[in-house]
Amino acid sequence: MEKIYEVVRIKQVIQELDESEKYIIRSPQDAAEVAAKFIGDEDREVFFVMCLNTKNQVVAVHRCHVGALNASLVTPREVYKAAILNNSASIIVSHQHPSQVVDPSREDHEVTKRLVECGKILGIEVLDHVIVNAKAKYYSFKEAGRL
Repeated sequence: MEKIYEVVRIKQVIQELDESEKYIIRSPQDAAEVAAKFIGDEDREVFFVMCLNTKNQVVAVHRCHVGALNASLVTPREVYKAAILNNSASIIVSHQHPSQVVDPSREDHEVTKRLVECGKILGIEVLDHVIVNAKAKYYSFKEAGRL
């Protein structure tokens, strides 16, 4: 009997932006504004990845995980998948709390630490983890010296 192997193809859906919609991240505030635009007013936790090139231009965004009202299960594999597919030099991760409070939880600190460690192995630096709300108020792990 002949064995049959299935080849799995990962397909990425790409939507081009006009030049006026390209984002360059120069500060945590810039990252917070981009993240708030995409996920700031969600009713559940959404973990969001911004993939950056060597000039800190956002080359792709990825809604990595949609969680529950107060939690989101985030794995490094899902976070770095978009970064690898987009040949990213670095990433900025973000999420929001539906309560609109931007204070980090113990779990937020743990996932940040794990992502930074994985990024070092992969050669894709985590520049920041930003917790945002709908008004683009934010907590930056980088600014707080927690990265």
